[in-house]
Amino acid sequence: MLNIDSADDGLTIVFTDGAAKGNPGPGGWGVVIVTPDAFVRELGGGSPHTTNNRMELSGAIAALTDVPHDAKRIAMYTDSTYVIQGITQWVHGWKRRGWKTAQGSDVLNRDLWEELAALVAARGPKAIEWRWVRGHQGTPGNERCDEIAVAFSLQELPTLYRGPLDGYTHAIHEVPDATALPARTASSSPARRAGGGRPHSYLSVVDGVPMRHATWAECEQRVKGRSGARFKKAQSVADEAAILRGWGIDPQRL
Repeated sequence: MLNIDSADDGLTIVFTDGAAKGNPGPGGWGVVIVTPDAFVRELGGGSPHTTNNRMELSGAIAALTDVPHDAKRIAMYTDSTYVIQGITQWVHGWKRRGWKTAQGSDVLNRDLWEELAALVAARGPKAIEWRWVRGHQGTPGNERCDEIAVAFSLQELPTLYRGPLDGYTHAIHEVPDATALPARTASSSPARRAGGGRPHSYLSVVDGVPMRHATWAECEQRVKGRSGARFKKAQSVADEAAILRGWGIDPQRL
């Protein structure tokens, strides 16, 4: 981890995250914004029936809508490769093809992509720096956004902080040293990231006991109606371990 200082160069720091319980299912998004003058704003919202990707996009849209237009530089931290690659790479081809994918199908979540693209374009090509953080790895800003998103997905109303940085209890300026996207592999293809590929597994935790599932139906059957249950899609063995550690569970218990 390193410490970034937003005041030195007029940098506005933004963390955003999204979650959906069931994917599709009830979802939420969370945002933390830190301005160069050391003021913190937390935002959050949700939808009764949505997907992870829509909530990730909704969080980014809400953040850029909230940040003042005179912000000199914005560092956008997210654990969504879907959002980063979509807005920095894929969106240009989608527009040229009339919002069709390279395979000729309609772009999923087009309404949100168009809204996000318009917000980004309005700020100019160099105003926003998209920075990737691995989810559930202890990055304070990412963890706090996840807490907000999960709360809204459960139809809870978390207390959202709005006030000076010195009164904020999360070490928001602690970020990973490396924030570039992970190397692309066959399992991280655009189709998989957009929700069209098969995940490695689904994880659930009920009463503190973790379990791996081959299908979402199996996972859903275990967690449905169970208070405090947690569940998430994993793309690899390493991703499984990272998710479990983020939940405070030793991966060896799986």
